Amino acid sequence: MGLITGKTVEHAGNAGEKAEPTGEQLLAALEDPDPGVRRHSARKLAGCPDASSALVSRLQREEDVAVREGILSTLARLNDPVAVGGLVGCLRSEDAALRNEVIETIRQMGSEVAPVLESLLGDPDPDVRIFVVNILDSERHPEIENWLIRVIDQDAHVNVCATAVDQLCEVGSEAAVEPLLRLKVRFASEAYIQFAVDLALKRIRGI
Repeated sequence: MGLITGKTVEHAGNAGEKAEPTGEQLLAALEDPDPGVRRHSARKLAGCPDASSALVSRLQREEDVAVREGILSTLARLNDPVAVGGLVGCLRSEDAALRNEVIETIRQMGSEVAPVLESLLGDPDPDVRIFVVNILDSERHPEIENWLIRVIDQDAHVNVCATAVDQLCEVGSEAAVEPLLRLKVRFASEAYIQFAVDLALKRIRGI
């Protein structure tokens, strides 16, 4: 019996009928040269709970935007530790477009990824910390203000703190006032920090 090729994953079987592809066939189709087949496979793998590792591997190499969209959608639906870890790993990619696509995907995944994001606020890479702070803006997790306050109190990188202040403009309360004032003192020579903190304080106080 001949092997089923990638082209037949979507339309296997005799004329007039469609055979449902197996998980193995779908995984194999992720490597098909036809991007349409790869995208179809990525979408169908949402029903395969063990597919996250293969999807992450393909995502890191995939250049077709539509295929990446399909992979990201499926990883968001699977939302297991492998999927979350793979998405987080892509925040370190040199591919800016992929990073942005991953950020938007994580934003849509809800509070389930919040513990992972919190841990990344201590990541050695300031760029990763900035990405995470930007994701938290949409996350709206109950602890978001506390996490942002911790960032402006503890993070030594001015750009990370500036990003956190921008988010506190939207979610900050009276609890953020004293930490914001401390930040002004800590970065007294940084014009943007002075401006951003003043703006945040005005919005918090309703001025």
